[in-house]
Order: sequence, then structure tokens, then C-alpha cells
Amino acid sequence: MDFTPTEEQAAARDLAARIFGDLSTHERLTAAGTGSDAELWKALCEAGLPAAVEDIGLLGLVLLLEEQGRTTAQVPFAASCVYGLLAVSAHGSAEQRERLLPAIGDGTVVVTGALPEAAVRVGGSGELSGVVPVVPWLRDATHVLVADDEHGMWLVRTVDARCEPVELTAPWSAGRLTLDATPGEPLGGSLGERQGGPEAAAAGQEAYDDVLATARTAFAGLQAGVCAGSVARAVDYTNTREQFGRPLATKQGVQLRAADAYMDTETIRVTAYEAAWRRDEGLDYATHALTAAWWASEAGHRVVHAGQHLHGGMGADLDHPVHRHFLWGRQLDAYLGCGSEVIQELGALIVDGEGDA
Repeated sequence: MDFTPTEEQAAARDLAARIFGDLSTHERLTAAGTGSDAELWKALCEAGLPAAVEDIGLLGLVLLLEEQGRTTAQVPFAASCVYGLLAVSAHGSAEQRERLLPAIGDGTVVVTGALPEAAVRVGGSGELSGVVPVVPWLRDATHVLVADDEHGMWLVRTVDARCEPVELTAPWSAGRLTLDATPGEPLGGSLGERQGGPEAAAAGQEAYDDVLATARTAFAGLQAGVCAGSVARAVDYTNTREQFGRPLATKQGVQLRAADAYMDTETIRVTAYEAAWRRDEGLDYATHALTAAWWASEAGHRVVHAGQHLHGGMGADLDHPVHRHFLWGRQLDAYLGCGSEVIQELGALIVDGEGDA
């Protein structure tokens, strides 16, 4: 395996780092409140970064999301790339790819996902009914990728559904999605193909598993960036904050706590890289995605707590920039399954003999 970025991946990462660094500042984040930054999203789309993901793959996306996480930039970048661009390019029909991918790439279509399982039922004519209590970035989305109770996936236009604002731990512009005989478009085919028996059901399950594994890998990459940003802020603070005439960073206890946080962050990063690389190479990556998700949950929880702790009393200030990393880290800790849920799923996959080599 080789995680060395290609020239295209490295160029996209460097461009993303510059845009996020310039626009996702403490002052702009404060002004945005719990909403998204429309100007930043426009800048990312004009730079061609969402569209580039189709070429640079999941590993490239993970590199971009690390840069987003470092600055806790409030844009639907991860969601639209995972549930929109990558899901449609991998599992959409030829017509869906031709119609949707350019619009997702330029940001005029924003997709989010109602995964994992949702209590959504499908009517005989393809109408959807059910409630998804929390959908991240729903307030920014034009479409939602919804999983029904049999793991079939449907694209729903938000204008056809009822969307009510919901606040999460992190400012992810979330909402409550209510479907009441709402029209849906099957991902990858017509309604007849969706109801075409065991083979169609198996194909739908395979697509669902892939999208969920892709999402877990991508959001693990986002968590790696959130944690890296938290550690960087802690290092800067402890090197400049003095106690009894010496920087806090000279104290062994501080060094050990920071070192543990750094190693946890690197573990999240490398497991996300491996899962993403395997998907891009066409290899089985189900267990690797779950491994990355487990580290993102368990280690991510430790890192953002350490980052806040190393800021001492300043870490308790809700207006301090490090607090955003804490909120994002805790949100990502539970998103798409907390550590105990993910490890149970991983164990079942291994016991069933379905784990990848």
C-alpha cells in the first residue's frame, strides 16, 4: 500500500488548505453562528474542489476533509461529496450521473445523507413516508440520500419534503426530515428495477454498504483534521502560557498528554488513509472502514478532551476557538455509530467470515 498523494491530490489538498485557512477564521466562524458559510462554500466550488473529488478519489477527499477539520469550516463539503458525488458516480444510473454530477461539482446541487438506517417506508408508486429526526446539513441541501427500511437508497428533493431546523452539538446546519408520501428517485435505476426481486435487493444492499463505508471513512478523515487542529492549538497555547516563570509545555505531564493526543490523531489518520486507499484500488475495505470509524470515535473523543484540558481554564471558555474542535470531535464521535456500536458491527463481520483480507 502507498498513501503518498498523487500530484493532483497534493495540489487539491494545498489549495483546500489555503482556502480554508483564509476564510474559515475565528471571526468568520463566530459571525456564522450555527449556520454554514455561504461565501466559503462558493469559493470552494469556484476553485473546483468538490468536482475534483471524482478524479482524486476517496483518499483525495480524506486529504481535503483533514484541511476542513483543522479549521472546523462550516460548509457541507463532506456530506455533498460522500452522499452526492461519490454515491452517484459509483451507484447512480448513467442518466443520474450525467444530470447530477456536474451540478454537485459546481455546488448548485448540495446533497446530504439520512444514513445509516432510517424508519422510512416505500409505497407501491415509489413514494416515501417516515421521519428522520436528525440529518446533518439538511438546511443547506437541495437533495437528501435516504435509506429505506430495507436499505434501498433514494434521492429526495428537499423542496418536496418537510425540513425543520435542529441544533446539534456541532454547528452542522442540521434538520428534521419528514416524508409523507414524498416522491423519491431510486439511486441507480427505475422503481421497477428497485422492486425486481432478490438480485435487485442484493444490489441495493451492496450499494448501501458501500456508501455507508465510504461515509465512515470520509468522516474519519474529517475527525483526523479536527483532532490535528485541536492538538496544534494546545501546543501553541502551552508553549506561550507560562506558569511559575516557565512555559506549560516544559512540564512532563503536559508533554505526555500532548504526545498521547498526537499519537491518537495519527492513528485516526492512517486508518482512514488505508480504508480510502483500498476503496480507490477496488479492494475490499469493509473492515478497514469500520476500524477507521472506531478510532475516529474512541481516539477522537480522547484527543478533543485533551486539547481542551491542556488549555486549562481557557478551555472552559465557550468562545475560545479550541471549543469548536471539542464540539466537532464529540459530534463525530457518535456520527454513523459510536465506538461500541462500530466495534460490535466489526466483530460480527469478522465472525461471519465477511471481513476483507
